[in-house]
Amino acid sequence: MTGLRLPGACVVITGGGSGIGASLVEAFVRQGARVAFIDKLEPESRALEEELAGASAPPKFYRCDLTDLAAIKATFGSIAADLGPVEVLVNNAGNDDRHQLEDITAEAWDDRINVNLRHHLFCAKEVAAGMKAAGKGSIINFGSISWHLGLADLLVYETAKAGIEGLTRALARELGRDGIRVNCVVPGNVKTPRQDKWYSPEEEEEIVRSQCLNGRIGPDDVASLVLFLASDDARMCTGHEYWIDAGWC
Repeated sequence: MTGLRLPGACVVITGGGSGIGASLVEAFVRQGARVAFIDKLEPESRALEEELAGASAPPKFYRCDLTDLAAIKATFGSIAADLGPVEVLVNNAGNDDRHQLEDITAEAWDDRINVNLRHHLFCAKEVAAGMKAAGKGSIINFGSISWHLGLADLLVYETAKAGIEGLTRALARELGRDGIRVNCVVPGNVKTPRQDKWYSPEEEEEIVRSQCLNGRIGPDDVASLVLFLASDDARMCTGHEYWIDAGWC
């Protein structure tokens, strides 16, 4: 087998301080990867960094507002200086705050597109040169089941998530001849503390009834799929969406 091995690999995870992102950080650390995670939530991120400080390769937190393109460039420069070329990029960060059409201003549109879509491209751009030089790499973007279902009160978020799937296809074609794989994970409703605030117990029961499988999807389930897509086992997987929704959609 050729290509990427996870032990010792340099992995960058955006939005890694909480929720699904924190599970991704933990999963890659358990695999022996050298993990850098980016977030603007400092207390949560510092707590995760401290929790995993005893690992053989402890993760390193980098505070960054991903809506700031200059900050993205500076942060990836720091990561490269500290850890070397990035071999795996997981574009996980996003914001699914609810909103309605009448409340969307031009400023709100720009902010939500920047939070949920634009940084996927510019983070990928920062790691592409190093991956090309190495002749290998894996970029994993995060989509969402929401736009496939047409859920309410998520108009701009769903627009951005639909764009991520298009971006994934385009980047896979752009970078594939250089040995760089680009894929998109499409989660269903994942049970996290953030999601818990949106749903009543009755609504959670309705989610499970809508799935083919019983039970709720957990962050660890999503992390397992991401580990596969980052690994040599997925060496011929690129340009596609990989669903983990318990058969909802």
